[in-house]
Amino acid sequence: MSVDEPFRIDGRRALVTGANTGIGQACALSLAERGAHVVAAGRSSCDETVRRIEAAGGSAEAVHLDLADPAAAAARLAGFGMLDILVNNAGIIRRADAVDHGEEDWDAVLDVNLKAVFLLSQAFARAALARGAGGRIVNIASVLTFQGGIRVPAYTASKHGVAGLTKALANEWAKDGITVNAVAPGYVVTNNTAALRDDPQRSAEILERIPAGRWGEPSDIGGAVAFLCLPAAGYVTGTVLSVDGGWLAR
Repeated sequence: MSVDEPFRIDGRRALVTGANTGIGQACALSLAERGAHVVAAGRSSCDETVRRIEAAGGSAEAVHLDLADPAAAAARLAGFGMLDILVNNAGIIRRADAVDHGEEDWDAVLDVNLKAVFLLSQAFARAALARGAGGRIVNIASVLTFQGGIRVPAYTASKHGVAGLTKALANEWAKDGITVNAVAPGYVVTNNTAALRDDPQRSAEILERIPAGRWGEPSDIGGAVAFLCLPAAGYVTGTVLSVDGGWLAR
């Protein structure tokens, strides 16, 4: 085995949800850089992600996948061909005081952020087990997996659920060679944090607490996700890896 082999995933097929922008796009780029063929999935077009991967010499394709209907999305996995890696990145957020948080918003967030994670992971594992193969699942959690946050009750509940689901699935599937882990991003420059970054007071409060002294970049998360998909991380399962610039240590 060459020194590079534990850090390459040449020939593996990876599905990344929400790969059109932000963290999902960074995960797709990072996996492609390490040799994976990436199936970039999203409700919005992922053509730009594919273009960037191919421009860098990688291999990718774009597919439409709307996780607002988790069961329908999971049923479509068989049409994407054999998959070795699943990155459950897609997520939504609804901000409101808890007393004003509507049931419709609650259901929408839990469907995309938690129910879809379970159903896609289930479909992925069924296919892997049927062919006697292992695989890698990486879920995107959040620092709000460990904290309560402010004015995001559904989002916080969903991300706490992602951590528990990650551990439960890891316990069941480790013996079959399927690792299940999660990455918990801190405050990252994405569309989901635009409202926070546009609020001068809230942005300053957040930045003051981050020991690294900066907001995270999507590539910070993409690199961590890729690591968990490498042969070098084959004995890592059931963990929630915080990538937060030291936020939770403060």
